[in-house]
Amino acid sequence: MGEILKNIFLYDPQHPLLFTQFYFWAFFALVYAIFSLVKSKRLMRNAFLAFVSLFFYYKTSGIFLLILLFVTCSDFFIAKKIDKASKQRIKKAWLVTSVVIDLFLLCYFKYAYFFTDLLNQMLGLNFRVFDAFAWVGNTIGGTDRFHVDSIVLPVGISFFTFQVISYTADVYMGKIKPVQNILDFSFYVSFFPQLVAGPIVRASEFIPQLYKPFFLGRRQFGIAVFWILNGLAKKIILSDYIAVNFIDRVFENPLLFSGFENFAALFGYSLQVYADFSGYTDIAIGVAMLMGFYLPQNFNSPYKAPNTQNFWKRWHISLSRWLQTYLYIPLGGNRNTTFGTYFWIVLFAVIALILSGSIWALVAVLTVAAVTLLLARFKPDQRKKITANLNSFITMLLGGLWHGASCNFVIWGGLNGVGMIVYKFWKDLAWGWKLSLMLGLTLLLYILKTFVPAPVFSLFFVWVLILAVGTLVRFLFHLYRPDAPGAFSKGLDSIEARKALRTMDRKDRIIANLANAWAVLQTFAFITFTRLFFRCGSNLDPAEANEKAWETAKNMVAQIGGKWDISIIPDVCAAYWKVFALVALGMLIHWLPARFKRRYRINFALLPIPVIAVICVVVIFCLYQFVTAGFQPFIYFQF
Repeated sequence: MGEILKNIFLYDPQHPLLFTQFYFWAFFALVYAIFSLVKSKRLMRNAFLAFVSLFFYYKTSGIFLLILLFVTCSDFFIAKKIDKASKQRIKKAWLVTSVVIDLFLLCYFKYAYFFTDLLNQMLGLNFRVFDAFAWVGNTIGGTDRFHVDSIVLPVGISFFTFQVISYTADVYMGKIKPVQNILDFSFYVSFFPQLVAGPIVRASEFIPQLYKPFFLGRRQFGIAVFWILNGLAKKIILSDYIAVNFIDRVFENPLLFSGFENFAALFGYSLQVYADFSGYTDIAIGVAMLMGFYLPQNFNSPYKAPNTQNFWKRWHISLSRWLQTYLYIPLGGNRNTTFGTYFWIVLFAVIALILSGSIWALVAVLTVAAVTLLLARFKPDQRKKITANLNSFITMLLGGLWHGASCNFVIWGGLNGVGMIVYKFWKDLAWGWKLSLMLGLTLLLYILKTFVPAPVFSLFFVWVLILAVGTLVRFLFHLYRPDAPGAFSKGLDSIEARKALRTMDRKDRIIANLANAWAVLQTFAFITFTRLFFRCGSNLDPAEANEKAWETAKNMVAQIGGKWDISIIPDVCAAYWKVFALVALGMLIHWLPARFKRRYRINFALLPIPVIAVICVVVIFCLYQFVTAGFQPFIYFQF
């Protein structure tokens, strides 16, 4: 009995509470049983869920619970100070204090290795990270229990840090009044379904729910169960199985696998990371809904996006909205540049200098920034567009840095920023110019790959050739229907596109679908290529992330861009047919029409309860057949 209680109440780093484990659902069943007794008493309900959520985080992160408690107390009292302050400068001072405290903790735990490496390279020093919090803990306890020569990243620190920042910012802007009860506030910060991997819940959207009476209708119950089953299937079948049985093996040592296998692993990873992250948020949304709380949508079929800008309106929506509200707009948005704009330009220029080891990298970054700013100054008609693109690019770089303390994440964010900017300028070009530029770029890359034989040029040549063919398809369509471009920029599942399609005859609809399919595939290929840098920087010790991630990325490019042995492709497909079949099935389901998915979701929710129970048993039995050796943590736990 004592051993059982020990396993229940003590933190075990080898067995954290995961949505895919039986222990979590036993935990949730007990929580929900008690919740059903207190659900109608608001104060008791919120207090109970606050303590449960803190216990959940303790079982996930151990002693790092203290960090969560600290930011909870800090922002609770600072928000009260902001609300009571009579002068604007005092309000701003308290807001700055809150943001500095929160970002200091985030940067200390998440970016210590990153900035230590930068300082060592820049100044020729040999600094090592030192965990001051571990040292304090050892001093107080009089033991050497905590390691001071390494810094462990607390699970979910980026998510709950961004949530508390949104709270104090919303109080400062007058969007909400400060929460009066610290247990209510603790519940908002630590609500366990979304605590460790999002979605990021903005205070103005969630805090009003704290004061609403519990309600769970018959349809809401069915929808909640559907989201839970849907999320578990995504995680266990589409994410874990293909990762363990193929993708992880290739990324571990790309040189042991052929170019085709590296290519397949890269595209498979796009499905894996989507299924993993959206699977977590589906489960979080379903669990929260069972308790009468509604979390925001975090994904909207992102691989249906016809362009990069639209992709980031569909992927990790809560982060994109947070960055837009609390970073992009304060930087100046599409209005102007601010001190923050110049600060980040200089900082990223210095980072480019350190990473490349060449002063020309610094000069190049500053020159491009200076030219951009001068164009904005002397071309008033283009100022808003140029300013918006500059601030948008900086936001994407910082979004990359948010994901991880590795230069690969900065490169990943920068590539996505470039993709968004290129699309914004591209959509305003005449179609003759678009086709000419793509043909010219294809010719240039063909010359480079012929006379400078490097895998990266071969890879880009094939990719740009595909883009050129897609551009030709779109060019022909727009010659035929010049009124269509704006309607399809948000994808065929948008309201605008559906209205446009209804005005077309059958022949025009076929052409429109083909043109959109090319745009979707182009965007998917670009996003997948950027994921090369995202995946190579993941799952690594921060102390070695920069060097090892870059080496893995180079090796994969060398394999994919090198000469392929076509004869082995049938053997590879035969050896991994289950993985490839699951990837194909996953993408097929992803590309199903949104209306069809909504219909079968509602039909499931309206089934009789006994039928839903039987389906749950069958689904769980099927999921058990796909369970890999050892449960795989969710990818976004590391962020």
